[in-house]
Amino acid sequence: MSGPQVHAMRLGTRSRIAIALTSLIGIIAFAWPLLASPESAVVAHSNDAPWLFAIIVPLLMLVLLAELSDGGMDAKSIALLGVMAAVIAALRPLGGGIAGLEPIWMVLILGGRALGPGFGFSLGAISLFASALLTGGVGPWLPFQMLGAAWVGLGAGLLPRATGKRELALLAGYGAVVSLLYGMLLNLWFWPFVSGLPDQIAFAAGAPLGENFLHWFRFTIVTSLGYDIPRAILTVVLILIAGKPVLLALRRVSRKAAFEPAITFVPGTTSA
Repeated sequence: MSGPQVHAMRLGTRSRIAIALTSLIGIIAFAWPLLASPESAVVAHSNDAPWLFAIIVPLLMLVLLAELSDGGMDAKSIALLGVMAAVIAALRPLGGGIAGLEPIWMVLILGGRALGPGFGFSLGAISLFASALLTGGVGPWLPFQMLGAAWVGLGAGLLPRATGKRELALLAGYGAVVSLLYGMLLNLWFWPFVSGLPDQIAFAAGAPLGENFLHWFRFTIVTSLGYDIPRAILTVVLILIAGKPVLLALRRVSRKAAFEPAITFVPGTTSA
């Protein structure tokens, strides 16, 4: 099932720096309430979402430009990125609001696995942005959804090599874990600003990081685990059922499109 690994977007030096910079900004955007002092003017993310858009979207463009300058992207990989982003954007409304049943994560994980971490990162961010435009889901949560999906696709491309049933098991396990972590991470964009919560699950400004992390974990169990578990189950089932043919198709497309640079042979010297 697994042939030579062919990546539609290779990670060069500039690409790695761009992804690292974008991820660093994303981590700060998610985690700053946990690290802010009680005296700081902590306001809801709904107020700083325009600033996040203004920062994150250019950084995502920087990732694509870095891929172009590194020679890791061409017209064929851009076209494939657009097609897969459109597929995810079309699939997302099918599970919107129904107990977390979202088939898009199977496509994103398999795309990142078959086509590489750079492709997975870009696919996650672009597809969530496109689906938000399609469904009218643009709001203060969107930059965080884009970053979370980008990290899911990136991680899928960075998984260790495996073949056959072992590869499917690896991807299914990864899908289950990131489905749960994605829900927990997305809670962080609004949880510190929810008022009226019991002390056991409420954000406590200035409290030790470990205490707030425990409250955040409890909040996830109480409020979103009912969505995260079905998301994880559906992702695992879809990967186990459709993972083999989808991976074969994506890898076949990659080989036929010849994303990797052509191999050249340098004449050598022969001994007498």
